[in-house]
Amino acid sequence: MSTQQTTVAVIGLGIMGGPMAANLVKAGFDTVGYNRSPQKVKDLEAAGGRGAASIAEAVADADVIITMVPDSPDVEDVALGEGGLVGAAKSGAIWVDASTIRPDVAVRVGEAATEAGLRPLDAPVSGGEKGAIEATLSIMAGGEAETFEAARPVLEAVGKTIVHVGPSGSGQTVKAANQLIVAGTIELVSEALVFLEAYGVDTEAAIKVLAGGLAGNRILDNKASAMAQRSFQPGFRVDLHHKDMGIVTAAAREAGVAIPLGALTAQLMGSLRQLGHGDLDHSALLLLVEQLSGHTRKD
Repeated sequence: MSTQQTTVAVIGLGIMGGPMAANLVKAGFDTVGYNRSPQKVKDLEAAGGRGAASIAEAVADADVIITMVPDSPDVEDVALGEGGLVGAAKSGAIWVDASTIRPDVAVRVGEAATEAGLRPLDAPVSGGEKGAIEATLSIMAGGEAETFEAARPVLEAVGKTIVHVGPSGSGQTVKAANQLIVAGTIELVSEALVFLEAYGVDTEAAIKVLAGGLAGNRILDNKASAMAQRSFQPGFRVDLHHKDMGIVTAAAREAGVAIPLGALTAQLMGSLRQLGHGDLDHSALLLLVEQLSGHTRKD
């Protein structure tokens, strides 16, 4: 797949989709974008891409279409709604849905896309805004292996760890597992930080030594220092992780799988959201742990 001869349409130019589209431009792809907020389209144009006034216009000549929208209903609307990509894209185009949605919805919209002559992949990503900006996202793709290989050059422009994990819906299932682990890890790191602070420990020193041992994880590496400083600029918002925990708890129930710690963490994430913190980074779970403990940080 030649970059200069390949047109990639990106639908949804938000925190994740915008940087992904910019990296496609940097990689040499003819990149066209659509977003409900016109300013995001202008940002892509300033980065060297092209803007479109509608989904249909964006995908009309696209060889590969990437969607990055918030939730299952959004994907259904973008794909199957009036002026949606399934009806507007050319036959044979690859559709990569990088959104995080329910696995059953991924299967259903994938079937509709296949019937319309498209080649769908459900390929959610992990790595947050930082990963999107640095093109180091982890991408877990479900769908036909042949389609995955055809899309690989495009995926390599936005991600670093790119794995075909099975048939349609598998990407979303793996992403649900990812979100389960991430939320649980954030909760445990939050509890550890509040615990350390209660004893007056130097948290930065503690983070360093914990990250170097068996307790080491990406949350300690990438978020713990900001958490200790109570800086919760959103790389991935509480609102979205709350949505994702709803996906994993529902899917686990359907499969008959017990996720007791995951279910509790889902409740905690929901409680944090209800307290008005939905726009903060998901690492703000620390605020809830702090409140439940009756503690405030000792500066």
